[in-house]
Amino acid sequence: MSAQYSPADFQPLTFHDAVPAFKDGTDNPRKYLERCLETIETREPVVRAWVEMNIPASRSAADASTKRYQAGRELSTIDGMPVGIKDMLMTKDMRTRMGSPLFEGNYTKQDSACVQALRSAGAIVLGKTVTTELGMSHPGPTTNPFDPLRTPGGSSSGSAAVVGARMVPAAIGTQVVGSVIRPASFCANYAIKPTLGALNRGERLGFSQSHIGIHAGDLHDMWQVSIEVAKRSGGDPGFPGLYGGTVLHAAARPARLIVMEAEGAPELDEATKGAFDSLLSDLHRAGVEIIGRTDHPLVEAFEQAISESLAISRDICAYEMRWSLENLLEQFGGGLSESLRSRLDIARKMTLDDYRLVLSKRDAARAAHHAISNIADAIISPSSVGPAPTLNNKGVDSGVIHTTGLPNYNAVTSVLGAPTITMPLLAIHELPVGVQVIGQQHTDDGLAGIARWISQTIHERPV
Repeated sequence: MSAQYSPADFQPLTFHDAVPAFKDGTDNPRKYLERCLETIETREPVVRAWVEMNIPASRSAADASTKRYQAGRELSTIDGMPVGIKDMLMTKDMRTRMGSPLFEGNYTKQDSACVQALRSAGAIVLGKTVTTELGMSHPGPTTNPFDPLRTPGGSSSGSAAVVGARMVPAAIGTQVVGSVIRPASFCANYAIKPTLGALNRGERLGFSQSHIGIHAGDLHDMWQVSIEVAKRSGGDPGFPGLYGGTVLHAAARPARLIVMEAEGAPELDEATKGAFDSLLSDLHRAGVEIIGRTDHPLVEAFEQAISESLAISRDICAYEMRWSLENLLEQFGGGLSESLRSRLDIARKMTLDDYRLVLSKRDAARAAHHAISNIADAIISPSSVGPAPTLNNKGVDSGVIHTTGLPNYNAVTSVLGAPTITMPLLAIHELPVGVQVIGQQHTDDGLAGIARWISQTIHERPV
């Protein structure tokens, strides 16, 4: 059964606003966790977003958090927050199966950097959320929390769905092409794909474009999870980590925004285009100047530089994962989906010079993005080309089949390594569609302020 979605009426599960009651004793983290578990019991049979859960350990962690609040010694702003972890990331107490039957018994007995940081902050690592196969295109069993006949997006399918279904207030995802922002768009999440390297990727360093991202019910929880993780695990080796304060940046009205077409505009459905254009009109009436590619030559140069982002991402991912896929085939003799085999075929045809060429195109895109840094405060676009497609769809871009939705508005931000925040501002035929703002590298904090202002100022757009 489908659930009608309206951004004006939908009440996400949030955490930061429950903390005052923890401090005065009228509520506590254990009770909060039990409410989450009740929702999971009700919704999980259809949504199917969890791979594995450690409920006994989570209850023990919630009890310990409750005692800390009673003593006035909470560890952080997210102490007691139940979170889901995408099953691409290691957890010492649960398997890490990465959406593949080849890893069914994969007990690493280690925590990824961000998981270790969450535990240190007092957050409750409730369970592992479904990912597509090895974080690529082949889907898992998860359904969209607003329509079980539709995809939740991918590859962070379960992380987006558990937040959209109000099972937990936040979840960790990863993105190499569009795996945080697109599913967040489909599941009515706020989400951040931060500056490349801003959150320690831990074992995910094998992809030069991989990012750790945060799904949440609102901007406050999204930011607080991000910054509390950053304070404890930092960024990637050699990177300065996420900049910003412990609390969400104050709302900040942008003076000028660039509307990005990228490879998404030709695929944008008419209803979503109309709603997004109406939102842009609202921004203009609120005093924000809106410009596009025909208004400035450097914006046109930027659009041209990012016009191959899907192919760039496809080839970089294929080349960088070839060694691991070859190892899996040698070890298991099979077990890879048609989708992953197609990526391996691409990689086997690539030479080192091919890889160098595609890296040069990525460098050019990043240079063109930096060149527009003084033209506007941020870039804005839809977060997806429309609402979530049906589970059996076969969307194709750059020769790769995507059953979890086209990443045409997402590949560009992964190529740029730029911070991106999506907001659930549109409702298209009673399904959520996000709007994203994109900043220059290391402007995550200020970008959150822009997202906060837009979310507070602009009326939601149902169509």
